[in-house]
Formats: sequence, structure tokens, C-alpha cells
Amino acid sequence: MADLLNIGLSGLSASKSQLSITGHNISNVNTPGYSRQDASQATRTPQFSGAGYVGSGTTLVEIRRTYSEFLTSQLRSSTSLSSDVEAYKSQIDQLDSLLAGSTTGITPSLQKFFSALQTAAEDPANIPARQLVLAEAEGLARRFNTVSDRLTEQNNFTNKQMAAVTDQINRLAGSIGSLNQAIATASANGKQPNDLLDARDEAVRQLSTYIGVTVTPQDDNSFNISVGTGQPLVVGSAVSRLEIVPGQGDPNRHEIQFVSGGSRQGITSQITGGELGGLIRYRQEVLDPTLNSLGQLALAVSDQVNTQLGQGLDLKGNVGVGLFKDINAADLVDKRSYPTGINVEITNTSSLAASDYEIEIGAGDSYRIRPVGGRWIEGQTFGTEVPGLGFNLHRIDSSLGEGDKVLIMPTRRGASEIGAVLDQADQLAFAAAVRAESSLQNGGTGAIGQPDMVSAPSPIDPAELKTAFGSGLNLAATVNADGTFTLSAATGNWSYVDENGNSLVDGSGNPATPTLQSGNSNTVRLAYTAASGEVYQFDFTINGRPQANDSFSLNFNQSGVSDNRNALKLVDLQTKQTIGVDGSVVGSGSSFTDGYGELVERVGTLTAQARMDSEATGAILKQATDNRDSLSAVNLDEEAANLIKFEQYYNASAQIIQVARTMFDTLISTFR
Repeated sequence: MADLLNIGLSGLSASKSQLSITGHNISNVNTPGYSRQDASQATRTPQFSGAGYVGSGTTLVEIRRTYSEFLTSQLRSSTSLSSDVEAYKSQIDQLDSLLAGSTTGITPSLQKFFSALQTAAEDPANIPARQLVLAEAEGLARRFNTVSDRLTEQNNFTNKQMAAVTDQINRLAGSIGSLNQAIATASANGKQPNDLLDARDEAVRQLSTYIGVTVTPQDDNSFNISVGTGQPLVVGSAVSRLEIVPGQGDPNRHEIQFVSGGSRQGITSQITGGELGGLIRYRQEVLDPTLNSLGQLALAVSDQVNTQLGQGLDLKGNVGVGLFKDINAADLVDKRSYPTGINVEITNTSSLAASDYEIEIGAGDSYRIRPVGGRWIEGQTFGTEVPGLGFNLHRIDSSLGEGDKVLIMPTRRGASEIGAVLDQADQLAFAAAVRAESSLQNGGTGAIGQPDMVSAPSPIDPAELKTAFGSGLNLAATVNADGTFTLSAATGNWSYVDENGNSLVDGSGNPATPTLQSGNSNTVRLAYTAASGEVYQFDFTINGRPQANDSFSLNFNQSGVSDNRNALKLVDLQTKQTIGVDGSVVGSGSSFTDGYGELVERVGTLTAQARMDSEATGAILKQATDNRDSLSAVNLDEEAANLIKFEQYYNASAQIIQVARTMFDTLISTFR
């Protein structure tokens, strides 16, 4: 009877525990990361009797959770990847809408500016048309400023978000360290603390939404968590931390440092996965290149328009002044490097690349330079243009010495600093500096076209040009018997040159004049070398059939009120290849519109890719979540069935006890 009572009591205890486990499962059905638990039972050691072994009841062997390390690891990695893509996508969606928008992008303002120039070129003396050019120039500059401000705001948001995410990472790392210690202590008795293990797995999953992690289980059931390229964020109960600091190369670009004890290590470039990885990837792949490309375009627009205006004359006969702020103004050149101490002078906007550079100062005035992450260009000297890069560096801080490194950002601030500075419409230089005419006494049909100044310093020197042309550069025709003719030989500082600017010479090496065909259109190029060494080159055409001694003259265009040739050149800048020109490749480069279009296309392509990645990683995450839940999540229907089963089990065990009691009462009654 005692044995029967013990058997009933063991069943009662086991069923009570099973009911408690089932109730625990049901109450945690909505607990994030909870794994369904169950208990395994075994028979107690049987007792030997003369007829054999008689069972002595049941006992609970283990309470375990339904868990798969593989599925949990898969969910963790899928979460990290999805969070990375979502953080990247949320930012690039905003950028794509900004750049491609019909009211927020640069293209509409560019089109309005050049449309105003076209209108003004049709009537160069029309003051209202000139005023419209000034207004649209100001609108274009403001549009560049606004887009740049939005990109700067995105960078500031990225910095703040990185700080917020880092705080969450440190908080979760601390929680994991505490859970590691509690789990190690609780596991000392040889049993698994299921709820603590679930809490830690959920904390690691949450951590993976912020940063990619590597998990290494240890013998004492603790986890070691590493980030980046193996930096140990959590080792047992010991926890390191991440800190946000201003960038060493650019303080506006915050960086991540791994802090362990008293040591610090920059790991920004090594972080992948999670929201933090997505923000860093967006900044490196999209935001910084976009700022540089936008600055490159703004610098090109300012420089090309100002340069062309500097080669023309305004309504008062004065040399044109800049419409936009000088790209090498004193308050700009010292903001293109960090730390300051290197002035960056833009010398050729056509050669500028949308890139940042790192320089390392050598002995004396020497240095070497490379695009960030690229190869070094050795043997450079301060004060001379870097070949092919379009800028010149001047060291103004003598404290910068050998071995120091400086970040050079030629285009980063271009869009934020552009501004329209001309406020007098009559100062727009729409007239060309030189004009041509045929002598009224000419007997032939020869005609000279208006000259095109194809090469000249900007601004031009009117005094030098007046000296060059004097009262007029007269070119008399000499007609040959074979139907060809030549013009007067160039004298003084004048020379006939080819399309590459090389002087024409005869077989003896003496200056030569070109031989022209009567009845055809002939292009002639004249070059004038000023006392300062600057060279002016002019193209003009001779058509028809001139007679002997017919003369043509080139003159300084002192009063070109109705002349629109320089205005037409300004209009042509809209389609002229002036961005990213490689001098060694014919036809390289792009126009203003095409350059911005390439930027919009690149961002649009990356945005479309991010959206596809978002759909793909979202599906992968859902599948991983479903796989984990199909094994570990609580099924209420199943648990309800278990409640009924274990309740009946409990009742049956109680009935066994009741039978044992009845038998005992019967036995006692026989002895009364």
C-alpha cells in the first residue's frame, strides 16, 4: 500500500509539474524569443520482489526548451542583414526623391538659367532679359545650396543615429554580460536555465539588429560576442564598449571606436551588418560621393560661366566680371582640407574628380597624394598643379611637418559655397572682344567671318588686346595662279598656328602663312603672345574668291552693344563637355546636364537595387523567423490539449492515492 501510495504521489507530482510547464508556455506565448518548454519523464528504480521487479512510479528527468542553434543563428544573421538594408534604403529613398524631383533637383534650375541666357542672347541690349539671367543665376545657386543643406542634414542625422545605435549596442552588450554570469552560475548544477538562455538569445538577436555580430559558445554556457573583424565586445561577464567620436580625417563624419580597458581602436570601416552597418555603408557609398559630385558640378558651373564672361565685353565696353562667387576666394581655399593648413586652389574644373584625397607630407616642400583608399602618387611639390587632378596645394601652416597626413576635399563644399554675386545687368559680358570686317574697296567676293577667341586668359587684358590690334590688324590677300591665295605674313607677336597652337613653319623652319583655296570655306587660326607670356588664339573663316590686294581686318570690339557672340558661347556651355574631362581621351567628359543626369541615374540605380534587396532580405528574414517559430514558438492549440491530458493524468494519479487509502482503511479495520 505504501508502494502504491508512493507511485500515486510520484504521478501526482509529475503531472503537477507538467501542468506548471504547460501554463508557463501559455503565459509566455507573446514573450519575444521565448522557446516552448517540455519535460522528459522516466521510471523510478523498480523494487525486486519474489515474482520479479515491481515499478515504483515516475520522476521528471529534465525540463528542456525546444531549441535549434542552427535556426537561431540563421535568424540572427537574417535580422542583421535585413536591418542593414532597411537603414540604407530609408536614407537613399530620401536622396533619390531629392535629386530626381522636378521641384527639388538641380536640372530645372539649370534649364531655367540657360533658357534665360538664350533669351538674353537674342537681344543682348535688352536690360530686362539681362535681369532675368541674374535672377535665374541666383535661383540656380540657391538650389545648389538647398540640396547641399539637405545632404548635410542627412549626414548630421547619420551622426546622431550612429550615436543612438551605439548606445543601444552598449546597453545590450551589458545585458548579455550579466546574463552570461547568471547562466554560468545557474548551470553549475548541470541543468539548463531555460528562461535565462531564451533572454540571452533574444538580447543577441536584438543586438544583431544594430550591428553584425559573431557568437562563440563557451563550455560554461556563456557566449562570447565579437564585432567588426573579431573585436571582443562581450567575453563572459566582461563587456567592452563602442564610442562615437569625430572623424580623424573629417570631424563632420563621426567614426566608431572600440574601447576595451584603456585601449582604443577605430573600427568604422570594419563594421558590417545591422542598422549601424547600413548607415556607414550609405554614407561611404552614396552620401559622400553625392556631395562631391554635386560640388564638382557647382564648381564647374561657377568656373566655366565666370571664365567665359571674363573673355567678353559688357555694355560699357569693359571686360566681363564673374557672375558667380570666385571658386578660389580666400574664404574657400582654406576650407578644403582637414586639418587646416593646406590651401586647395582649383586650377582646372574640367579635370576635377568627385573624390577626396589624402596627402602625406614629405621632406621640404614635397608630398605624396592618393584618392582615399587608392594608390599613392609620389613626388609632388607644394605650389605646382597635381597632374591631371585639377588643383594645386599650398602649405600655409609651417607646423605641418614630415609624416603628417591631411585630408583634401576639393569638391566637398562646392555646392554649399556657390553664390551669385553680380547685381548689375549691364555688366554681363555678352559681346566678343574682337570683330572682323572686309574692306569696302575689295573687288572680289571674299568674306571674312567673325573671329572666335578659342584660347585666352580669363579675364582678358583689354589694354593688351588694344596694343595687339592697334588701329586694326590688316590681312591682305595674295592670289596665286593655281586658284589658291595667302594672307599677309604675321608680324610682331602674331603668328599663324595649327589647331594645336603650334606655329606654322615652312621647310626651312621659318614662319609660314597658310595656303587657302578660293571658293572654299577656309579656317585660319592666329595667335598673339602678350608681353606677360599669355597667349590669345583666334579662329576666323575666309570664304569666296578674293582678288589680289583685297584686305580684311581684325579689330578690338570697343563698342559691341548688339554683339551676342560671347552670350552664345555661354549658352553653348549647357551642352559643352566640361566635367570629368580626360585630356588623353578624345570626347571624354560630360556636360552640366549630363553630369547631373549621371549622378541622378547612379543614385536611382542604387535606390532600385536597395528596394530589391529590401524585398529579398525581408523574405529571408520572414522565412528564418517562421522556421524558428515552427520549432520553438508556443502553439496554443497544442498547449490546450496538453492541459486536458495532464489534468486527466493528475486526476488519475489522485485516484491511485484514493485506492491506496481505501485499501489501508480496509486493512486497519480488520484488526479492530
